[in-house]
Amino acid sequence: MIARMWEVRASTSGFDKLLSWVCDVAVPRLEQLPQHVSSEVFSSTDNRIVVISKWRNNPESLSAPPPGLVARSPHIWDFAQVDR
Repeated sequence: MIARMWEVRASTSGFDKLLSWVCDVAVPRLEQLPQHVSSEVFSSTDNRIVVISKWRNNPESLSAPPPGLVARSPHIWDFAQVDR
């Protein structure tokens, strides 16, 4: 299993619209893919939105956010669970 963390910082005026886009458009597109297992969406008080999605293999990224809603491009990291 692979966990993909996608993090973006919203523009000051774009947070609500960006969060709606993530929840209503971007994550539902991922959820339709056969290798997708689950996704969670988080937000912070400093205008950041994080999506953590789990994949059987070959994780996919969210599509590019709508222009004007982000303060900077998204960052993406992949993680593998550690057996302990």
